[in-house]
Parts: sequence; structure tokens; C-alpha cells
Amino acid sequence: MSEFRLPSLGADMEDATLREWFVKPGDKFKKGDIVVAVETNKGIIDVEIYDAGTIEKILVEPDTRVPVGAVLANYVSDSTRMRISPAARRRARELGIDPVNIRGTGADGAITVEDVLAAAGPAAPSAEATQAYKPESSQETRREPGREAKPSSATELEPAAGMRQAIAAAMTRANKEIPHYYLSTSIDMTAVLHWLEQHNARRPLPERLVYAVLLLKAVALALRKVPEMNGFFTNGETQVHAAAHIAVAISLRGGGLVVPALRDVQMSSLDKLMTDFSDLVNRARGGHLRASELQDATITVTSLGEQGVETVFPIIYPPQLAIVGFGSIVERVRAVDGEPRVRSTINASLAADHRASDGHRGGLFLAEIDRLLQEPEKL
Repeated sequence: MSEFRLPSLGADMEDATLREWFVKPGDKFKKGDIVVAVETNKGIIDVEIYDAGTIEKILVEPDTRVPVGAVLANYVSDSTRMRISPAARRRARELGIDPVNIRGTGADGAITVEDVLAAAGPAAPSAEATQAYKPESSQETRREPGREAKPSSATELEPAAGMRQAIAAAMTRANKEIPHYYLSTSIDMTAVLHWLEQHNARRPLPERLVYAVLLLKAVALALRKVPEMNGFFTNGETQVHAAAHIAVAISLRGGGLVVPALRDVQMSSLDKLMTDFSDLVNRARGGHLRASELQDATITVTSLGEQGVETVFPIIYPPQLAIVGFGSIVERVRAVDGEPRVRSTINASLAADHRASDGHRGGLFLAEIDRLLQEPEKL
């Protein structure tokens, strides 16, 4: 018998309210199926399962608040032998995480220690804490269509206020525990905007690109040269990740912020990246994110250009190693071939973890982003 547990969906998550099951006892499911919806301070999240099998028993009823790591259901697996390293299996056991709920990124889909740490997140409880927990029904009322759910705590908070409170707690921890260093540079975006104008002129409106996707692709490719910006710092060790799963900070219409990830950005074409980016923003603002999009980001990109901000000084989202910020595009007079020219520029800033890199490597990283953006047609 296998256990389906509530995964950690970020450093600021400690618990969630189960809202709706999409399966019942006896139902069969396959790897990647969405089986349950939970509500966190980020909104309603669809949670996938990374195994195949049959639901045996539902252990947590809708409208029940449960902690990260709690067992939500039991199921019988008909999957083949799990590929997981002994160290990863041991770490998963220590963290009280069922490996069947983890997506493997190692050879042939094998689960690595890095995968376990990414799935657990710093908010995950110990195995003892998870085993000691027994679900209790909350006092919440089941949400009706069109109505907002009320927090079950004694002190009720508006959704945006609760979200900001959780974000503040995570950022306070990040400032306290992570030795940040900051760098900033001004990047000439004239070539990008010129190429983008020509490229979009040949396309119908729904297929046009925005410059944000070029920034994301440049960040992903720059990580190949400076990989120590990409990954996690957990339990005193740096875990560098090969794939660029870039979290994008998205502001919500009702207030608050979510940071879901675009996977394997380094391999995506600009067209695919534009499609994925638009879809992610729309679903984030519509409250339909998936659990996997909040679990395994390896670096974060934030932009406040739409608000007219020229420079962003971001805080690293733990346990990631770095975050890149972009401001708005402004016109500046710069020297070009010894002559003053008006150029479109953007300020790029970097906050990085001094335990994993230093200012020299951070400078190389920003310089590589700059270099890549000067040849937009190659992104």
C-alpha cells in the first residue's frame, strides 16, 4: 500500500485546506493525473500524482486543513520498480515524504537527493511530526461556486493579506539565513526591440512575442555558463541543477503574488516559451495552478517594468540560489562607437547566495545575459 501525501508547494507553505477530490476509491489513475485540489495562500492548486495505480482509501475529507506531508489517501501501485538512489530514499524517509509523489530528474527518470529536497521544501515537517499528525475536520464551510472560502483560523484574513503575511514570513527567513550579495548592470535593449518589431510585424497578433520571453530565455542560457546560480542550498550543501526551471513572479488582480515555474526554459523555442508564459499567467490569475509548477523552480525572475520601476533589489526565494530582477525599459544617452546615441536600456539586477557563488561569478552571469540579448535572433 502506498501513501499519497500533501506536497510542499513553496517555502512559505505550512499547510493547506483540501477542497475537492477528483478521484474516489476504486478509481484508476496514471502518472501526472490531477487527483485533488487544495487551497493555500496562493489560491486553489491542482495537485498531481507521480505514479500509476488505484485509489484504495480517501483519508482526508474536503474542507479539512492539513499540514505539509500529511497522508491524504492510500492507493495500490501497479508501477514498475521505482528508480531511486539509496541516499534519496533515505532522505525521503527522514523528511516523511513518499517517493512515489516525486518526479525524478536523474538518468531514466531516477529520483535523486536533489529531487527529494526540491519536493520537500524548507517548510516540510520531520517524519516524526508527520506520523504524529491526525487530521481533524476544520470548521470551514464548503465553498460554493462564486464564493470565496474563509480562513479557518481565529483571526480571519483577506486572501491577499494572508498571502502577503506568508510571503513576508518566507522573505524574513531568507534575509536572516541567506548571505545575499547584490549586483546590477544596465543592458542595451535596442537590438532586442528592433528585432522584436520586425519579427512581430510578420505575425498575426495572437502569435506575437513580448520582450519578457527573450529575457527569460537569456537567463536560462546564461545559466549554462554560470551554473552555480541554478539550484538549491539545503542542509548545508549546494545542489546545482542542470535544467532551468524558472519561476516567474506574477502579481494577482486581487492583490498578492504567486511564483510558478516554467520548466526547461533552456530548451524551449521562443514561440513555445511565449505560449507557456501566457498560459501560466492566465492560470495563475484565474486560480488554476498545478502543484508541480510551485515545487521545483531552480531560479526566479521578477520584473516590475510595468510599474515604471527602473531597478529591482529582489530577495532570494529559499532554497534557491539566486533571483534576477528587471526594471522598465527607458531611453538613455550612451556612447556608441565613440558617439552619443539614444538607446533603449533596462536595468538587470542579481541577488545571489554567497555560500554558492561570489561577486565575480555573479558579474559573469549578468554579462552573459547582456551578451545573449545583443543577438536576439539566436535565442
